Amino acid sequence: MKKPLIIVESPTKARTIKKFLPARYVVKASVGHVRDLPKSTLGVDVENGFEPKYLTIKGKGEVIKELKSAVKNASEVYLATDPDREGEAIAWHLAQLLKLEDPKRIELHEITKDAAMAAIKSPHSIDIKRVDAQQARRILDRLVGYKISPLLWAKVRGGLSAGRVQSVAVRLIVDRERDIARFVPREYWSITAFLSGQADPSIIFGADLIARAGTRIEVRTQAESDAIVADLRAATYRVHSIKRRETKRNAPAPFTTSTLQQEASRRLKLRVRRTMQLAQGLYEGVDLGAEGTQGLITYMRTDSTRIADSARDSAREFIAATFGQEYHSGRAHKLREGAQDAHEAIRPTSVARTPQMLTGILKRDELKLYTLIWERFVASQMSPAVFDQTTVEISAASYTFRATGSVLKFAGFTKVYEEARDEDSAGAGAGAKPRARLPALDEGENLPLDRLEPKQHFTEPPPRYTEATLVKALEENGIGRPSTYSTIVETIQARQYVNQVERRFHPTEIGIAVNDLLAEHFPDIVDLEFTALMEGRLDKVAEGEEDWVAVLRKFYDPFSAELAAAEEKLPKLEMRDEPTDEVCPNCGKPMVIKTGRFGRFISCTGYPECKTTRPILIDTGAKCPKDGGIIAERKSRKGRIFFGCANYPKCDFVSWDRVVPQSCPVCQAYVVVKNRRGGATVLECSADKAHDTSAIAAQAPGEAAEA
Repeated sequence: MKKPLIIVESPTKARTIKKFLPARYVVKASVGHVRDLPKSTLGVDVENGFEPKYLTIKGKGEVIKELKSAVKNASEVYLATDPDREGEAIAWHLAQLLKLEDPKRIELHEITKDAAMAAIKSPHSIDIKRVDAQQARRILDRLVGYKISPLLWAKVRGGLSAGRVQSVAVRLIVDRERDIARFVPREYWSITAFLSGQADPSIIFGADLIARAGTRIEVRTQAESDAIVADLRAATYRVHSIKRRETKRNAPAPFTTSTLQQEASRRLKLRVRRTMQLAQGLYEGVDLGAEGTQGLITYMRTDSTRIADSARDSAREFIAATFGQEYHSGRAHKLREGAQDAHEAIRPTSVARTPQMLTGILKRDELKLYTLIWERFVASQMSPAVFDQTTVEISAASYTFRATGSVLKFAGFTKVYEEARDEDSAGAGAGAKPRARLPALDEGENLPLDRLEPKQHFTEPPPRYTEATLVKALEENGIGRPSTYSTIVETIQARQYVNQVERRFHPTEIGIAVNDLLAEHFPDIVDLEFTALMEGRLDKVAEGEEDWVAVLRKFYDPFSAELAAAEEKLPKLEMRDEPTDEVCPNCGKPMVIKTGRFGRFISCTGYPECKTTRPILIDTGAKCPKDGGIIAERKSRKGRIFFGCANYPKCDFVSWDRVVPQSCPVCQAYVVVKNRRGGATVLECSADKAHDTSAIAAQAPGEAAEA
């Protein structure tokens, strides 16, 4: 007897669905894509309407054989690949490869029994417009990569490659690095008066100098600061005005792919790729024991903040029952301009399934990410937080000071969740001061001066990108889509165009060289506005408003002209080796610093006759606890910084945290630098983190020298 067949992409998703669907359904997995463009050739007939030449992916023979056999015994076939353009294209390729005459397309925005049964009852045909959009993107990326990469091999170095969207990401990082190099710090001073009120002299509060003679003041030098402080020492401080008002802070929207990646990076210190791996697992399903296997979150590739009415209703009931009716908002969050809104926001499939219920079921990082998603969703449906804000302006001679205080009046959504501070704010100068606790004050009241505190500051350059802020910049500029952010971030590191140091991106020498070459000869490829325009045109293809072949032709004709000009005019770029004061221990010839596929290394100039090489070691100043050797900063092949003994492989000591030269004052174990939220660092004993290491002054990362 023939049975209905459901084909999904992931074996994990297949197992989840199989467990909760009736036994009459057969569920199989395609294990991702089944066909793609060839690896060894362009695979696109440019002259014949950009017709692609698709081949069965190597190694998929057994999977396809199994699927064909299942199709023969199926009463009907449901294609339940992911609910996005990539999933639509996989469904189309499956239909072509398996010769399906009437495939039924279903979309599972969450992997639950109710969602699956509802989808099966309402199948539709494959959306060829979405397939065309995916196909256009794939061919566009293939044209850029396969046409420019050989040019880079010939003119720069073998093994390099160019990517349409990834090149723009590198451009952002290179431009930021040049902004930092050009930046000239500017000195400025702040002056704070610490005062007390008449009612309660024990409360000392700070007020900042903001104006002189009614005009906003900027104090640029110590001489100016000293003169102002001299004016103020004998001044009378009097409350000029008090303004009190109620302010509200609205709850953040539920997560999109981009905001989830950013917040997981800030709060959980997860890399973008790791966040998406964990989210994929939560979406595809987790064994909950008695409850069976269930998908815990909705589809994790989305740019929409919309949620289903049923989810909003469930949240309302949960919030009212848990916190009280006054905590529920029901406010709809506005969609970001340009959002496709094809799927809901990322949310738990059941708001009643609290993180506490999953303790002991989910692994540590899974539980952390689920907690983040659950809290954000619940908070998004809660009332605003309400504050009583007081602003006091204080006169002193011809000067004006301002003090602000804020008291939480109603917690609202903050009872559940507060957004983490943007990582960029850690390097943005003096920064905003926290709201002070103000005493009871009256207008006209004289305020005793406790002290004046002048402070020197310097303006700071724009901060280097982190993974979170790079994703934010890509989204804000319309570069890439939710499904591509993770790939972009990983690819630019895998190609050694950028490195991460202290979680921030630095362009490599080869990354700068390739960026400059592309900017000169292929300006559109690294232009933010042009790349965003192409994304918009691909969106229009998906909506049926543009023809995919016309979009490709409009791009390719000027691109091919640029390519021909570059091949003719571009000189070969010589990557100079850096000299060192070392000689080769094997042949006595000078050693130089070279740049290779995995970054910089030291090599003998006698190559290829002498193949002596060694990695560049950065001495941290610390000694190895195993053999007393140098602890050096190293880099893994994936670009991650670690710290290991310079005597490797004889000594295998490794630490992912920076080791400092000093030992623990309590037990003499080695001490490491731990990163905390908001950019703060603390010293921690490797043997017992409870030991007091406050007396140790850590060596700053910038003090290390190459050895």
